[in-house]
Amino acid sequence: MSKLFEPISLGGLTLPNRIVIAPMCQYSSDEGKATSWHHAHLGQLSFSGAGLLILEATAVEAVGRISAQDLGLWDDETEAALKGLVDGLRENSNIPLGLQLGHAGRKASHAAPWKGGAQIPQSAGGWQTVAPSALPFAEGTEAPVALSAERISELKKAYVDSVRRADRLGFDLLELHGAHGYLLHQFLSPLSNQRTDQYGGSLENRMRLLLEIFQEIRAAFPADKPIGVRISATDWVEGGWDLEQSVELAKALDKLGCSYIHVSSGGLSQHQKITVGPNYQVPFADSIKQHVKMPVIAVGLITEPEQAEAIVGTGQADMIALARGILYNPRWPWHAAAKLGAKVYAPKQYWRSEPHSVKGLFLPD
Repeated sequence: MSKLFEPISLGGLTLPNRIVIAPMCQYSSDEGKATSWHHAHLGQLSFSGAGLLILEATAVEAVGRISAQDLGLWDDETEAALKGLVDGLRENSNIPLGLQLGHAGRKASHAAPWKGGAQIPQSAGGWQTVAPSALPFAEGTEAPVALSAERISELKKAYVDSVRRADRLGFDLLELHGAHGYLLHQFLSPLSNQRTDQYGGSLENRMRLLLEIFQEIRAAFPADKPIGVRISATDWVEGGWDLEQSVELAKALDKLGCSYIHVSSGGLSQHQKITVGPNYQVPFADSIKQHVKMPVIAVGLITEPEQAEAIVGTGQADMIALARGILYNPRWPWHAAAKLGAKVYAPKQYWRSEPHSVKGLFLPD
């Protein structure tokens, strides 16, 4: 039996297999509102047979968007647009749906990648960014404003409000974005956090905001619905956030009842030096898994079914996540099941596509 295609439970949610579709920004929203692109994009992924589909990073306030085209969930209009999207997905697929909640901090107010991805200054239609400290992400860009204690309280409320909206929308799972150099990661790393109050300095202080927000959103979301956290295990910069600190954060989250930890890396500094290759981030997931009870998700250049099976089968991680690979091949789980001798969910309209060589591949969705 394939371990990759065994069910796994996250709190009160049972996934049919260990394949997760990771959040992937689409830069295609209208003032935070989901558009027809999201219906088309997520519709095809909802037929993939993956165990879980997590929607892209969704901003809890307008200034927290990476770009002006980012998805958001901060008011009635953004909630209504997401409701239309979720309802449409539910009509045609039973795939469990998650939502990643985030805030870009100093990496906000940028152009979409296909427009160069550079920061858009306020004079050119951008907006004032915020961060733990008034340190810009890149040389020559506008500095963020350091968050005051009052703004931190407002930020926590924004997360809780978005969580309540997400629950009304019927999402099965939430993921708190603490990775890739965005706001909560900025608080974690000593490279971006030079505060002298209770949110800066020591590791305990730098972890404080993420842990406080986790506790508040956990209290606002039904107890049987899982909430996980995505982290960058390392900044890939000397003197920055690293694996040792990530282990301590993971242990603290484990004690608070975190449902899983999703282990990525990098994104905080332009000085990062990453050696990229297949499984390059899996050792981070493996190391963290040795210290926690909650399930661990590995991600990053996992492209082959046998590769994913080996990661899960040898216990390096409990689940694997796909991002660019599943954009390239939206039926990746089908092909993986065929290779590994497993079965996968598919919509009935597609059952007749089942190859003769793998009869019995599809389960009814």
